[in-house]
Amino acid sequence: MMNSKTVNEFNCELVIIGGGPAGMAAAVAAYEDGLRDILILERDDNLGGILRQCIHNGFGLHRFGEELTGPEYAYRYEKMVREYGIPFMTDTMVTSVSSDRVVTAQNCERGIFKVRAGAIILAMGCRERPKGALNIAGHRPAGIYTAGTAQKFVNMKGYMPGKEVVILGSGDIGLIMARRMTLEGANVKAVCELMPYSGGLARNIEQCLKDYGIPLMLSHTVVEIHGKDRLTGVTIAKVDENRRPIPETFEYIACDTLLLSCGLIPENELTKAAGIALDRITNGAVVNGNRETAAEGIFACGNVLHVHDLVDYVSEEAAIAGHAAVRFIRGEVDKSLSLSLETDGKVRYTVPQRITELADTKIYFRVADVYRDMKVTVKAGDKVLYQKKKQKLAPGEMETVLLTEDMLREAAALSDKLEISLV
Repeated sequence: MMNSKTVNEFNCELVIIGGGPAGMAAAVAAYEDGLRDILILERDDNLGGILRQCIHNGFGLHRFGEELTGPEYAYRYEKMVREYGIPFMTDTMVTSVSSDRVVTAQNCERGIFKVRAGAIILAMGCRERPKGALNIAGHRPAGIYTAGTAQKFVNMKGYMPGKEVVILGSGDIGLIMARRMTLEGANVKAVCELMPYSGGLARNIEQCLKDYGIPLMLSHTVVEIHGKDRLTGVTIAKVDENRRPIPETFEYIACDTLLLSCGLIPENELTKAAGIALDRITNGAVVNGNRETAAEGIFACGNVLHVHDLVDYVSEEAAIAGHAAVRFIRGEVDKSLSLSLETDGKVRYTVPQRITELADTKIYFRVADVYRDMKVTVKAGDKVLYQKKKQKLAPGEMETVLLTEDMLREAAALSDKLEISLV
């Protein structure tokens, strides 16, 4: 149990920041490894994170072998947390994390308090890119929402943001909200995407747009917002290869609602304040195969590390962090290896970015564009360790490669780096 030093300071072997699917999966993994001194800190009033508002199905096929809604998936883990008796605090805001593993937090019950942790797992999730980050001409009238905010209004609050809708960005939340708004009686006129490809899963394009006759306008963006008090319409335009609007393609669309689905940003303010290095592509921490950051004993997993397409992968990665945190606490972590992972540009990033343990390691990666009939290749020096042909790879779909212990042993004898490329 938590070892109290004072009312406002105590020790805990494992502190997990975030009670969403990543935080709960990490806690469950640690508990099942025999650790009992665990504490989850969650700023919301309930466990479950963003899944509480994701009432559509499609979750859990990989993790549980059945199709669940977001709340059902979250409850599977919340039920385990409660059955195991893993302590958690909700309505608790973590204000800082130090590199020597001291967590400062506050809530109404305890006020400001500190927890000295044996290990910390960062699982704070991500947030949507706000409208203020988008350089669109015009006023900022009522009727402009991020897709996630609209999702919360419709699914949890029972409010309809509007009836005549344009969506900017084709991330999965935007695609899902196109369908959701249609089912609630709205007229979704278009989904505009700046890039020449969608940022969402192929299944969501089929099920959320094509099944409902909603047009997906690739290489298009919103160039002007109309209306002062309430949105009255938007001007859209096709963009060239440099993503600049083409004037002769300007088109006005009357609407009362604009939903923004323009990317997700990992919530890494705590990570940065602790002096932990971030990857410039993922905006998450640089980690090894155990999901340990550059700060010893501080791990990261889920969407705070890199944005996932499936929550099943979030749970899978969180379990890796949970198991590794327990081994760190027990002094059982092996760091005899030192391999950095490099990409060729077609492969946009990998997680982890380095491998320090001689054990089977799954590499998650995303590509930079849509590619067809390519071979995913892993090399150490001139030696090909792994190669697999893929008919199609797209930025919206997470890909994985499993590097076995034998592959890593061979790689370490040849080089201090691995290159993941498409050929």
